[in-house]
Amino acid sequence: MRKIVISFLVGATLAGTIATAATNNLSGSIAGCVDKKSRVLTIPTNAKCPSGKIAIDIGGSTLDAKSIAGLVSPTVVTISVTGTTGTSTGSGSVYKSDDTYSYIVTNNHVVSAGATGGSITVEFTSGEEQSATIVGRDRMYDLAVIKIKKGNIPTISLANSAEVTVGDPVLAFGSPLGYSNTVTAGIVSALNRPVAAGSTGSESYVNAIQTDAAINQGNSGGPLVDAQGRMIGINSVIALVPGSPDTGNLGIGFAIPMNEAKRVIDEILATGKSTRPILGVGFDKTYTGVGARILEVYAGDPASDAGIPTGAIIRNIDGTKITTLDAAVVKIRSYAPGTTISVTCDIPSGGSKTFKVKLGTADAVE
Repeated sequence: MRKIVISFLVGATLAGTIATAATNNLSGSIAGCVDKKSRVLTIPTNAKCPSGKIAIDIGGSTLDAKSIAGLVSPTVVTISVTGTTGTSTGSGSVYKSDDTYSYIVTNNHVVSAGATGGSITVEFTSGEEQSATIVGRDRMYDLAVIKIKKGNIPTISLANSAEVTVGDPVLAFGSPLGYSNTVTAGIVSALNRPVAAGSTGSESYVNAIQTDAAINQGNSGGPLVDAQGRMIGINSVIALVPGSPDTGNLGIGFAIPMNEAKRVIDEILATGKSTRPILGVGFDKTYTGVGARILEVYAGDPASDAGIPTGAIIRNIDGTKITTLDAAVVKIRSYAPGTTISVTCDIPSGGSKTFKVKLGTADAVE
């Protein structure tokens, strides 16, 4: 069994910046020019983009890191939070912007210290700073939305994370160790990694995209983007060796998949809060075998309605092998409430049985 520790990526404030640059020279057979303000993509008539536009290769076999950095960096911010325990930094992406306000997505653990009596400031690559307030947050998915009173600014493009494959090239953006405007490159190392982070009783669960792109404390909330500059995930946690000091990046980082994050973000934007799916069971945390053993089935909830018995051991959910309690929780939370799933269990009376379960809904926890 893997022996690792999962750590959040919020970091202490540290002065210094690393600048990113873009070029107007085009390479590759499919390229375009992105307007710095409107983010509208146009196809050039010659091999150079005019002033005010950024050149980018689109969908090539290799990642044009310099062009992608020029495209994405204006949509990424450094987030500084001052709370009762001190000051910390994280990262975020501009998700939506109207005439008056702009909305930034990040991790809950980045801004939670500023939720009660604290202050939140965002800084753009230009050095401009804006005060921010929390729109809503969700501890269980480790997501939050904040807003600033500044409209009509560039927003990050989104990808369909279901189309991501292992080996895809990626870039990670953010402010590791307080060094704002940092960009690192890597690949998608694995998909659907069950990851739990946080203290006991207040864990966040992620059905994560794993990457070897260097991410460290302070990268939390920043985007992981594909070769077209689209956000495929939100960087959240890294793996550490148990018993060792936090030495930073070991080449094992995890991001919340965009499809999973988008549902929660859009709910927060619409209502100020989000929901989560529920199976309606309590798991046996002392169980050490393979799978997730059900200690209690709650009457009137989906598992009970489907006929899943107490003592059943979940082995598979919708074709995904379940080896641990964390894997079961992460898989369940990857669905939207109301989704019907197949749950295959070893049942106490012997044998295996597959149950069709329509997941219920509950309010998420801040």
